[in-house]
Amino acid sequence: MNRRDFLITSGASILLGGIYERSEAVSQSLVSVAEGKDYLKITKDAINAAGGISRFVKKGDVVVVKPNMGWDRKPEQAANTHPLVVRAVVEECLKAGAKKVKVFDRTCNDARRCYENSGIPAALKGMTDVDVKQVEDDRFRKVSINGVFLKEWELYDEALSANVFINVPIAKHHGLSRLTLALKNVMGIMGGNRGYIHRSIEDALADVNTVVKSHLVVIDATRILTDHGPQGGSLKDVKVLNKVVVSADIVAADAYATKFFNIEPGNLPITATAYKRGLGEINLSKVKIIKA
Repeated sequence: MNRRDFLITSGASILLGGIYERSEAVSQSLVSVAEGKDYLKITKDAINAAGGISRFVKKGDVVVVKPNMGWDRKPEQAANTHPLVVRAVVEECLKAGAKKVKVFDRTCNDARRCYENSGIPAALKGMTDVDVKQVEDDRFRKVSINGVFLKEWELYDEALSANVFINVPIAKHHGLSRLTLALKNVMGIMGGNRGYIHRSIEDALADVNTVVKSHLVVIDATRILTDHGPQGGSLKDVKVLNKVVVSADIVAADAYATKFFNIEPGNLPITATAYKRGLGEINLSKVKIIKA
């Protein structure tokens, strides 16, 4: 049995044990924020202020960098993660000695158009040891979750078997859940009928995030979608902030980004539920905030 098969068959509590241990070894109560128009620079500045990528990525690691690439939209429309933010994260992973960096998302619109128009494949073109490819349906594996709402679900095996999972969402409005940030970005590694989880989305997302730990969260707030999300389309709904938020604590990262929309973190059910389930800190007064 290879490592991937072992992970998949061992159950949710063991599934990502090594990942969980490495994540827990890093302080979970720090958020770094960088601002500027050079998106490569501010992303790297925010990562370095959070302790540097080498705290998460070790030489020889296989790393998954999971952006939002789900929509047939251009970068300026703020439906997908900005390609330069993704490139900065990938460059840092390679600099730390990653053996392979995999970038993918299960899209909502046509996958080929989503990937192309996101600008992410173009931004990563020619980089050695970087794979940008569409998800393959036969690579989803049924995983025992034993959560509050989800008892099992199909998850993407390349996310499960990676040494490091880096969650790189864009901060934006969502018509059903109010916002979509890092906790919701894990839907991109879920197979099956994802619409089903909207019956109890806050518990479902907490369930999945309990199994798939994000070692590092890098929230793209270079420009945010303030309305008509998650797909957007109109530039009138886009607000340029030129910010990137980084944390090893997914709840703290989402809580901080929630403020960009004038919403209290506790009033966002997804974030509040994750906090109650012990996935991170929602009270920003207990989080060390560093301006990079």
